[in-house]
Amino acid sequence: MKATIEYNSRKIEINVSKPIDISIAIDVNKQNVNAWYLEEPKIFPEKSDGKEISVKKGAVVNFNSIQFNPHSHITHTECVGHITEKIHSVNTHLNHYFHLAELITIAPIEVNGDFVIATKQLKMALRNKKRDAVIIRTLPNLEEKKNRQYSNTNPTYMLEETAIFLKEKGIKHLLIDLPSVDKEKDEGKLLAHNAFWNTGGPLRMDATITEFIYVPNHVKDGEYLLNLMIAPFENDATPSKPILYKIIKEV
Repeated sequence: MKATIEYNSRKIEINVSKPIDISIAIDVNKQNVNAWYLEEPKIFPEKSDGKEISVKKGAVVNFNSIQFNPHSHITHTECVGHITEKIHSVNTHLNHYFHLAELITIAPIEVNGDFVIATKQLKMALRNKKRDAVIIRTLPNLEEKKNRQYSNTNPTYMLEETAIFLKEKGIKHLLIDLPSVDKEKDEGKLLAHNAFWNTGGPLRMDATITEFIYVPNHVKDGEYLLNLMIAPFENDATPSKPILYKIIKEV
């Protein structure tokens, strides 16, 4: 099933029957992706009068509760409220869900013993392309990203100047396959977060960062239509399900 989308001054054709899901789900039946020193997420049946509410145990329904943190256990999308004293809600400030996006693959470079995403890499990949969103796939891109334990591992992160470049280029939505755009332990500076959301000036309330994505290797770099779907939590961050659609052609 194909659809023609009018996007700004362009008309593009996509195949809506071939979505590319780049989210990581919570799956308690196996090792779940994890960061920030928390225990594993939990999905468990509630009890009533001491009895488990599950069909397996004789109830008429399954009635599970879920215990998790979006920053630690699942693909999530966050807004500036993640780092401000006032809790701004991503559910309130993300009002548009389709965005023209560029998928790029980056091999992090080593700087002072850390692996980082540098400005020159994004400049080479994006050049003069006009996009609302950038999706960054880092190398090596192994499937174990979907259940990696990131705490105390000093993962790859983005340099402050790189986040400034994306802000100045007008990128509104940044998606990355890491637990954070910032260094795991940086004395609370959160340089990339602050730069991207422009906390030193007018806040970019409609800009978002999505972390813990996973883009399969068979998905080629290039231009896509991104559907950034989020769960309706009034919170600084919420679980999300970003979906890509390959642009077949312009019409």
